[in-house]
Amino acid sequence: MSALRRTAQLGGTTTAGDAGLALALAARPRRLIDGPAIERYEAELARRVGAEFAISFGAGRVALYGILRELGVGEGDEVIVPLPTHIVVTNAVSYLGAKPVYADCRLTDFNIDPDGLAAVIGPRTKAILVQHTFGIPGDMDALLAIAAERDVPLIEDCVHALGATWRGQPIGGIGAAGFFSTEETKIISTTMGGAGVTNDPQLAERVRAFQRECPPPERSLTARRLAKLALYYVLTEPHVHTVTRPAYEALGGYQPLPVPTSDEELAGERPEHYEERLASGQAEIALRQLARLDENVAHRRLVAAEYAARLEPMGFTAPVVADDAEPAWVRYPVRVRDRDAAIEALRHRTVPGTWFTSVQEEALRPTLNGYVAGTCPNAERAARELVNLPTHPRVGRKDVAAIVEAMSSLEPACG
Repeated sequence: MSALRRTAQLGGTTTAGDAGLALALAARPRRLIDGPAIERYEAELARRVGAEFAISFGAGRVALYGILRELGVGEGDEVIVPLPTHIVVTNAVSYLGAKPVYADCRLTDFNIDPDGLAAVIGPRTKAILVQHTFGIPGDMDALLAIAAERDVPLIEDCVHALGATWRGQPIGGIGAAGFFSTEETKIISTTMGGAGVTNDPQLAERVRAFQRECPPPERSLTARRLAKLALYYVLTEPHVHTVTRPAYEALGGYQPLPVPTSDEELAGERPEHYEERLASGQAEIALRQLARLDENVAHRRLVAAEYAARLEPMGFTAPVVADDAEPAWVRYPVRVRDRDAAIEALRHRTVPGTWFTSVQEEALRPTLNGYVAGTCPNAERAARELVNLPTHPRVGRKDVAAIVEAMSSLEPACG
C-alpha cells in the first residue's frame, strides 16, 4: 500500500455531492434556517429508527435535555448514567438540577452492566440512560426488564448507533425515548445536530413544544458549520490528510471553525446559547446522508469484521456482540496496554480515536457532575486503554491491512 495515505476519523461519511450542496446552501442564506427539509428529515429519521415521532435539535445533548425535562426530571431527582460517556450527557442531567448516578460498563462491549444497574436505582430515580457504545446494542432484554420492574423510563443514547438493530428492530425506537447525534464524528454528519425519538404521542407533543421554545441558530453560524463540513471533506481525504494533519498538529490544533463543545460545557457549566433548533440547511444534508445509511453501515460492518479477523491472531479480543444484535460500528474499539505507544505506532496510517480518555470524555476533570473516582472501575480502565480505529466509507481493505500492520508491535490490554 502507498505510504501516502492516512485515514482520519472525520469527513468519511461526507461525499462530494454533500460538500457541494453544503457550500451552495451556505451561499444562499434564505434556505439556511427555515424550510420544509426539517419536517421531511424528521419523518425520514423516525421511519429509519422505528419510531413514531422524531423531533430535531441543534445537538443530541439538547434532545436529551428536552426529553428529560418533559419526563418531569428536575431538582432533587436522579438519572442513571452509564460510563464512560461524554461530559455533555451528564451536563444535560445536571442542568435540570438533577443528579447523575453512575453505572459501570462491561469491558466486553463497553455497555452498561445490567448486574450493576439494579443496585444504583433508588426512590429518586426518574430515568435510566442506556448508551449503545460504539454502536454496539446494549443488553436490552435485561435492561428493559429492570426498567419495567422498577417502573422507570429507559432512554436510549443512540449517538453512536444510527443504523444498529436489536432483534431486527432499529435501535432508538425500543425504549421510552431515544436521542441521536449528527455531530461531525457520528454515523452521519451535519457538523452539528441531533434529534429525540419516541413512540409516545404525549411525550412527543411535549418535546415538540420544547423544540418551539428553542431559538434557531444564527445564519452566520449555520453557514460556517456547512462550510466546515465541506472543508473537512477535502482536508480529510486520505492522500491529502498526510499533509493536512501534520500541519494541524504543527499549529497546535488551532481551530478557527465552530467547535462541537464549548469551554463552558467542558467545565460542566451551561453556555449562554445551549438550547437550539436544527437549521433547514443541515436537515438537507442529513436527508442526503440518510438515503445512504444502509450502504454506510454495511461498509462499517465489513471493516469491523476485517479488523476483528486480523487483530485476533495478535491477541486483541473483539468486542462481544449478542447473536441478535447488529452494531453500527461508529468506530472499532481496541484495548491496548500502552495507548501512547499505540497512537505513535498508528500516526502514519490513521488518526486513532481516543474515545474514551476519561469516564466523562473531554471534561476538564473526571470528577465533574458528582463523579467519585473508583465508583466505576471498568469505565476508568477503559478510559486508560481504549483506542478506536476508523470504519467510515473512506476506509478500504488496504487501509485496514496497513492499520493492523502498524499495530503489530503493540500489546493488548490484559484481562
